[in-house]
Amino acid sequence: MSPLAGHVEFKKLHDSLDVSSAESIERYAVHLEGMTFKEVLELGIEPEDYNPKNYGDKHYKGGMGNLLEERYFGYPANSDDEPDFPKAGVELKATPIDIKKNGDPSAGERLVLTMIPYDKPIAGDFFDSHLWKKCKLILLVFYNRDRNIGAYDQQITHVKMFTPPEEDLRIIADDYKTIVSYIQSGRADELSESLTTYLGAATKGATADKSWVPQYYPFIDENGNVVHRQAKKRSFSFKRQYMDYVLHHYVLEESTEVEKILAPGALAHETFEQHITNLINSFVGMSDRELAAHFNMPYTGNKAQWNQLVFRILGIKGNQAEEFVKAGITVKTVRIEENGNIKENVSLPPFKFKELAQETWETSRLREYFEETRFFFVAFKKCGGNYQLAGCVFWNMPMSDIEGDLKRCWAETQSTIRDGVEILPETWGTGIRYMNNLPGESQNSISHVRPHASQAAYRFLDGTEIGDPDKNANELPDGRWMTTQSFWLNRGYIQSILCDFL
Repeated sequence: MSPLAGHVEFKKLHDSLDVSSAESIERYAVHLEGMTFKEVLELGIEPEDYNPKNYGDKHYKGGMGNLLEERYFGYPANSDDEPDFPKAGVELKATPIDIKKNGDPSAGERLVLTMIPYDKPIAGDFFDSHLWKKCKLILLVFYNRDRNIGAYDQQITHVKMFTPPEEDLRIIADDYKTIVSYIQSGRADELSESLTTYLGAATKGATADKSWVPQYYPFIDENGNVVHRQAKKRSFSFKRQYMDYVLHHYVLEESTEVEKILAPGALAHETFEQHITNLINSFVGMSDRELAAHFNMPYTGNKAQWNQLVFRILGIKGNQAEEFVKAGITVKTVRIEENGNIKENVSLPPFKFKELAQETWETSRLREYFEETRFFFVAFKKCGGNYQLAGCVFWNMPMSDIEGDLKRCWAETQSTIRDGVEILPETWGTGIRYMNNLPGESQNSISHVRPHASQAAYRFLDGTEIGDPDKNANELPDGRWMTTQSFWLNRGYIQSILCDFL
């Protein structure tokens, strides 16, 4: 138990708390560091007319945050539009830290700020919105999330008062404007987290009918018909990647070697996306050889160098940009041939067969990836034997595609894995290769499955091994091992994305 928890001095600290002062609130809150939620309960603090609650119930929305509000600060939890401490303008948020396999801490999830209203008008300007009231000054309470122990035994590690810096607020305000434009045009059903940069429109992926509600704003279709389409409930949230940056940079105060693209005042007259696009477009027409020479780099001609060239154009010496890390933006360079066709498909992260077999679509890694990930495509087009920089585009997969052919590819993949993948030997030149019946490129307009590992590897039930299965394969539900696979975006689908700006 925390030494402070049973100490008479604690009563004095609580009595001296001034809920109209952000400084007083933070001074009192820092004593949470080192305490478990169980120890907080043992302090015996509670609001007037308190009704006992099971804050640790997994169905209790915002349980640990509400526990702190009621059992540490002593006021009843509520879900209105005002901050938790209205006189001080402070919002309280409890949020988990996960420890990765290498021991590094990581923000466990996005930070839900407030629900997006679909039943009433919404402010068009971020700084006039109730969202701004909720995120202007946030008391962040981080706790280590250990899934092997109960909710009440989780330990609080860090407490920090946080306001997004001005450079982030410009981007957040533009994100808000983008989200609101969808809502006010009656298209909230098309929202996804990947649509924006730091501020997302997040959903937990609920499938119940009650998670779908009519929109306040009408949608006018191409025939002039006015309809109120249904949309899934969503909340304004800081993305998990942004919260990870906040954790490491502002809370743990770690020094970072990740470079910034944006100079002070860079977004005074343009948005983040406009700024990045303008930087790339200023080099359009130069070949990869000319770009390598311009940036004093030895020319290799491989695709990895193209990514390096993109970051050099953006003013980054390494292969990571702070703004892209904070936003979870993935850079993909694409090679276009002289006939206008794309030469290669685009790979996605590999999956584990047994994990995919147990997923549901709503909580699947593939759906989550495209719901959250924003892409920055940069195209090089072959001209006269050289690949010239052709242009760039920020892109996120539309919800209609996510819930359409992408879902179908995932479902067919899961069904094949559950039923037992057919692995058939086939003569190939002077040797043998193994074919399978996972969804191929010709079977889906968006995605297909193919090997992710560079070397084929199998381990069959009779003990026969091909290649190095421990390195390049993973286990199927029936005990066989097969070359590690991943979903890939079809080259034709990528071409359709790029055709609008090339």
